[in-house]
Amino acid sequence: MKDKRYLYLVISLLIVLIASVISLFAGTFLAANFDVIGIRIAMLIVAFASFGSSTLFSLLVYLNNRTVSRINDDQNKRAELYRDLQFASSNYSIIEFTDRMLIQKESDRYLHKFHQKDTPSFHMVISDIDLEKPLSFYTIRIPFKVIEGKTAGSIYISKIRFEKDLVKYDFQPMAHEHETQSYMLYNETTQRKNLIVNLVFNSGSSYFNEEALNPYTKIKIQMEVTSILGVSIAGLSELYFTNPTQVEGNGLHTYKINSSNFTLNKTPFIRHKNQ
Repeated sequence: MKDKRYLYLVISLLIVLIASVISLFAGTFLAANFDVIGIRIAMLIVAFASFGSSTLFSLLVYLNNRTVSRINDDQNKRAELYRDLQFASSNYSIIEFTDRMLIQKESDRYLHKFHQKDTPSFHMVISDIDLEKPLSFYTIRIPFKVIEGKTAGSIYISKIRFEKDLVKYDFQPMAHEHETQSYMLYNETTQRKNLIVNLVFNSGSSYFNEEALNPYTKIKIQMEVTSILGVSIAGLSELYFTNPTQVEGNGLHTYKINSSNFTLNKTPFIRHKNQ
């Protein structure tokens, strides 16, 4: 379409140019037959031709400048992308869960975050939850360490799946959140950080029985780890338990982690630029 417009403009200007040249050579004839009006007509055509040529030249300059501007913008975007890739590739954080997972009742002082739907709420709900029925609130705590990269600044969880007696129990963020931010607590005694998130499910659910052993064999955590410099990676962490559980006297359930595996689902990226 643009090429056709340029062609029409060039043809029109050529017609005007030809008419102006003819008018110049036929000036005597026009003067003899139309007197002064003929000379004015010839000068008008010449002036219009001059204006048309100036317009065409300005248009060509404009098109050239626009092309150069687009090239510069593309080069700047490529340079910015390259800088971001360099920054992200050297400032991410990969963690590994270690030792054991703890499950215990959630403290009452944090329940208001769930009922008031705060953001972040630090709560995840079971997929088949019925909010009209009585609810149980429990907290899981898992120690972790950074095995590669910078210090972890925050951890966001999009899904947790527990496997118990060949049954899968999925926990997901609350309705007003697309991911749940976990709470990170540093333990002065063990000198390591802990991931903490609260789980909500209906009382009487087969997912968890406080008075009995709950033989979880595997836990899958779909999460996004963000370093203190704002670089994130998304992946799936799988925890395996060969000696599933033990119940301690204070209602604390301990699950020894036999092995863990982290699968990277997305290359490092700067988190705030992807929101």
